[in-house]
Amino acid sequence: MTEPLIIGAMVRTLGAYPSGWRQPGAHRDPATDADILRRIAREGEDGGLDYLFFGDWLATGPDLEFRDPYLLARIDPVSAVLFLAGVTSRIGLIATVNTTYADPYATARSLASLDVLTRGRAGINLVTGAEPRAAGNHGRDAHADNETRYDRAEEFVEALRRLWGSWGEEAWIADAERGVLIDPEALHAADLRGAHVQVAGPLSVARPPQGQIPIVHAGTSPRSRALAATEADLALIAAPTLADAIATRRLLRDIAAEAGRSPDALNVIAPVLPVVADTDADARRIVERLLALVPLAEDHQRARRAFPPDRTVAALADAFDVPADDPLRSAAFDAPVTAAEAVRLGERGARLIERLGLIAGLRVAGARVSGSGAAGGDTLTWRHLVAAHTVPAAFVVGDAGTIADHFETWRDEGAADGFNVLSAFQPAQFEAFARQAAPELRRRGLLRSAKESAGATLRDRLRISSYVDA
Repeated sequence: MTEPLIIGAMVRTLGAYPSGWRQPGAHRDPATDADILRRIAREGEDGGLDYLFFGDWLATGPDLEFRDPYLLARIDPVSAVLFLAGVTSRIGLIATVNTTYADPYATARSLASLDVLTRGRAGINLVTGAEPRAAGNHGRDAHADNETRYDRAEEFVEALRRLWGSWGEEAWIADAERGVLIDPEALHAADLRGAHVQVAGPLSVARPPQGQIPIVHAGTSPRSRALAATEADLALIAAPTLADAIATRRLLRDIAAEAGRSPDALNVIAPVLPVVADTDADARRIVERLLALVPLAEDHQRARRAFPPDRTVAALADAFDVPADDPLRSAAFDAPVTAAEAVRLGERGARLIERLGLIAGLRVAGARVSGSGAAGGDTLTWRHLVAAHTVPAAFVVGDAGTIADHFETWRDEGAADGFNVLSAFQPAQFEAFARQAAPELRRRGLLRSAKESAGATLRDRLRISSYVDA
């Protein structure tokens, strides 16, 4: 029998699409994040998802309003999962920590504490970071080079594992009659003195229920892929197409095998942004509105500080190698894209237009977009085209069956072992996924059943074999 997928939610309270917060009823106030986090956690747990995932970014600035507004003001990931530990009982909780700046002992302690408090539901996503503003926020003049950052990250992982393993399984005796609380022989020092990380140990928290807490990592550089393939339990990938995902998963598994690790010990997780509604047509209308609300370089925006320079029709034309004297460069945002103009955008433009037909039911003026699945549909404008090009997203659009078809295809083709589900806006789109798509996924055996999830640790949910301390 084929294993269910691993399905978690990548939590972004302000929504995962830059214009999501502008949707009617969308959450848009960080001061009330506690309320929306409780709601997301309840929906995710009731929907049977395996985990909630909290990413991070250690800096902010006005440019993020237009590129990644959810990063402007967000709860620290470790604080978020500790907060949710008290309002959940089954779902895994994964927090991001940046190994470039974090202290390994404090990190091991906080994650072990979370694991104890949740009876084995903690996970950690390790990133190395490469952002000058983050360096400034941590008293650094410059960011460390890639090799140095990954050298430190590898030592950081070793420190975590030694600290989590510093309490043996039988170390805590608590024999009141004999007056013996611990077996000192089962309490070990970490004794790591690396070039970048030094830690003594033992850890001042009891042994985590999972023994070793699941580790997650993502990245595209050779060092990042090596770290994911050899040390991580979940490898997060960014793959725009099915073929890309198949190739990336195969590469990571090959790296794992070459390092002497079973490829089956590595779970490869792809991002997905499902837009879910009662019908495919309703879902496409949501995407069309998301595209229409992306801020573009209109006159009232050009004066805004740090506004992205690429959100113009001319920039789109540059990207598609349209000649400098082509009049389409001066097209108004809300003008329809004609069939003749579409031809001049070349092959890449044709692919983008076809995708907009699929995900939003939009068609070129005077011609139906092939494969849109709609007899009619709204007319494609330059606003839609510029927004879709400058703000790409892993959209999968439709009713519960359409979403499940996508998940099933990627599993069956060997593209992914699971998915990180992003929601364009909160709470409506996450609720739509949890209440409509998740039951269909469970019906098809793609999502673990409630019976299978009862009492499971995060390691159980991620199908990770027991870890033997060195």
